[in-house]
Amino acid sequence: MCTADAWRIAKTTNYEILPRIMAFRRQRTDGLHTALRTNSSVVFAGQNDSCATYNSTIQQLIMELENCNSHGDHISTTLQHENDPSGNKKWYRQASQRIFVNRSLHLENIKFYGFDMDYTLAEYKSPEYEQLGFTLLKDRLVSLGYPEEIKAFEYDPSFPVRGLWFDSLYGNLLKVDAYGNILVCVHGFEFLKHSQVYELYPNKFLQLDESRVYVLNTLFNLPESYLLACLIDFFTNSRQYIPDRTGVKEGELTMTFKSIFQDVRNAVDWIHLHGNLKTKTMENLDLYVKKDRRLPMFLNRIRESGAKIFLLTNSEYVFTNKIMTYLFDFPHGAKPDEPHRNWKTYFDTIVVDARKPLFFGEGTILRQVDTKTGALKLGTHKGPLHTGEVYSGGSCDVFTELIGAKGKDVLYIGDHIFGDILKSKKIRGWRTFLVVPELVQELHVWTDKCQLFAELQNLDVMLGEMYKNLDSSTKEKPDISKLRTSIRDVTHKMDLAYGMMGSLFRSGSRQTFFSSQVVRYADLYAATFLNLIYYPFSYMFRAPAMLMPHESTVAHEQRFVMETPMISRSRTSKLNDEEEEQNNPTKTLYVDCPSNQIPHARPETPRNVTHTHDEDCSDEDSDSQKANHVRSCTRNSNCK
Repeated sequence: MCTADAWRIAKTTNYEILPRIMAFRRQRTDGLHTALRTNSSVVFAGQNDSCATYNSTIQQLIMELENCNSHGDHISTTLQHENDPSGNKKWYRQASQRIFVNRSLHLENIKFYGFDMDYTLAEYKSPEYEQLGFTLLKDRLVSLGYPEEIKAFEYDPSFPVRGLWFDSLYGNLLKVDAYGNILVCVHGFEFLKHSQVYELYPNKFLQLDESRVYVLNTLFNLPESYLLACLIDFFTNSRQYIPDRTGVKEGELTMTFKSIFQDVRNAVDWIHLHGNLKTKTMENLDLYVKKDRRLPMFLNRIRESGAKIFLLTNSEYVFTNKIMTYLFDFPHGAKPDEPHRNWKTYFDTIVVDARKPLFFGEGTILRQVDTKTGALKLGTHKGPLHTGEVYSGGSCDVFTELIGAKGKDVLYIGDHIFGDILKSKKIRGWRTFLVVPELVQELHVWTDKCQLFAELQNLDVMLGEMYKNLDSSTKEKPDISKLRTSIRDVTHKMDLAYGMMGSLFRSGSRQTFFSSQVVRYADLYAATFLNLIYYPFSYMFRAPAMLMPHESTVAHEQRFVMETPMISRSRTSKLNDEEEEQNNPTKTLYVDCPSNQIPHARPETPRNVTHTHDEDCSDEDSDSQKANHVRSCTRNSNCK
């Protein structure tokens, strides 16, 4: 295709429009096959001319499909629109306003909205904030004895990306998939070739072993990732040092890559806990922190909807108070005609020094903060939790009991895939919303570089043509070397459009480890939580169909006919008991068995919906369904 619309088509469950799209694709593919048989260069020569027409037709069908999906999250009352013949406007959310769904979630069921502060409520500006952290890290390492020359390193925001693994044994930054298969391997600034990777990692695979591998999952890790690459490159290529597979040597001195990593890790912890990173941030908030005047208005809307709000951050009170005061520093309150309010009035509960992810396990002592001095009050706070007060530490068990929350009552919004999302989801069952600021660039490349995606799809069509009509009796071997080279070249161009390390979510067609974590643990994700502004609080976020290859690559109108017993397994709830006996003669084998010995000779076809997880049903929904079933049974004597 000429756009990324194929991905959207693959995720839809609309069966009326999808066949029309597939038919249109086949018409174009048949023409493409003809061109391939005569002159393969025609494919790319005429691609630009046909792209606009092809896009227009596909987009028209896509828009019709989206309009039919009334439960989809495409339709909106804001911004982008098309005019229909009657003159009415059809409104669609822009990509910049979208919230993306991994698991269905009904906002109406959410009673508590929880927020992290760093990189969630407070979005730090990039690359200014990473540059600050990078500079402070260099200074700290020099103070520990590292060469003064490392101060010459300059931060390059196009190099690091979240989700990389650092292999402390060989000193490599690795981009891997969900299973540990290595997609990209970088030693210092050198991107290793296929043969070099195989030499270090048999089968291009590495087990996630915490004693060897450190996952650089957070936005705070970006300057750390880049500094590790700088140091590995410096020591490996410096004439003063002799490189070794696991480190470098200088005379009798040996420096392993693991020791370099440990020094950098300790330096990161030091500048965050004891250094002046926070001090310099507070001294120049305009430079480092993004402020959005929609924040007070949105938090007020949440409370007006009847839900409660809590702040749960690892930052200490003094820093939290400074940042939050700045974020709410507007002459008005939640509305333009209301007076300014202190930031604490927007939250029902405030917890600092939470020490996540420990908070979701054993936790720490819950104490109250003296907001005048920032000091902790003596003793353990046993509750209740008061609005306007600030608390420190605690555990999820104690916290949820004091606020009266249950697991799925809570939607927790954060940026940390491990500390915020994984643990809150895995241990406590909270619903999760991951903030991914990089989505701004990811979506820009996805839409702006459609020509590269078109080239890759055309190459895939050409590859299929090379093997067309060949089977196990074929002796000739098609020469696909040029096609493979072209696929690699286009994939490389796609990766570079995102940055040196490629996309956060994929490398070529392979999804990254970070991507798999997002899919597994984040119910919702977006570039900013403020995109919730564009959705009503009764909204049903419904997850798109996650299709397997045998579903996404086989058209519905392509009938599958094969003699196999498995085809006869289907059941229908429309059959009455008499018809079931006729269609299932094996049922009669058990008729003479005493009922007290075999209560149920075979399972009955379910009369109600058994699939519930996708609809995010509440207990009230279930009761309503039962009531509807009872009413339907009074009209149908066959109901059991």
